[in-house]
Amino acid sequence: MLRFAVATALMFSLSFPSLAMAADPTPAELLKRYDQVMSPRTFDGLLVMVAHRQDDTTRTYKFRALKSEDDKIRTWFFEPAAAKGQEMLRVEDNMWVYMPNLKRSLRLASRESFQGGDFNNGDVLRVNYVADYDAKLSPSGDDKMWLLDLTAKNKEAAYDHIKLWMTKEDQQPAKAEYYAASGKLLRSAKFEDVKDFHGLKRPSHITMRNELATKRYSEMNTLDMKLNLDIPAQKFVLDDLGR
Repeated sequence: MLRFAVATALMFSLSFPSLAMAADPTPAELLKRYDQVMSPRTFDGLLVMVAHRQDDTTRTYKFRALKSEDDKIRTWFFEPAAAKGQEMLRVEDNMWVYMPNLKRSLRLASRESFQGGDFNNGDVLRVNYVADYDAKLSPSGDDKMWLLDLTAKNKEAAYDHIKLWMTKEDQQPAKAEYYAASGKLLRSAKFEDVKDFHGLKRPSHITMRNELATKRYSEMNTLDMKLNLDIPAQKFVLDDLGR
């Protein structure tokens, strides 16, 4: 009887493999998962970036980031004193920084440095990989990781080409490499210290290394991130900056 039960179970699993073993995620599903983890639908976050400079000095930036349901992002800077009162806004493909000393807003580019550190503006203000990249899976060299090979769809993407490793166990980003169109390695990142932010598990610490100036790197720490908010549309209007 036992042999019959085992044989029946084996035949059933061979006949219906999708029930015996879950299918691997597609590149599109992994890319969507990255966006959900790193830039949830709406959030109000408190973050700190520490920029390590080529001359061994550091500068710390503390800021608030607010994201709306229609993928608009606004930031407010509290530290250091030189950046206090500055705000940034992204609406669709447009980015601005409000300068309190000038009392006006200036245009930003996605690939420009975020506050002089090693993250691009697009790394912080435009995390929408589904919209910006085509993805395919490549051999990862690690049976615990997926490797996504990403190619930019448009000029608004922060990089031309990205290699992104995600864990198979919980589909969290683990590391990444960022390339120019020429194939030159520009940046590399490690995603660490996964924490639960009000129900969302995500890396709370990202280290972005500058591969062209190797003494430079920046650390981004998420201190808190509230989710599923009802945010007034007025918060994402250019004329509201500085108010």
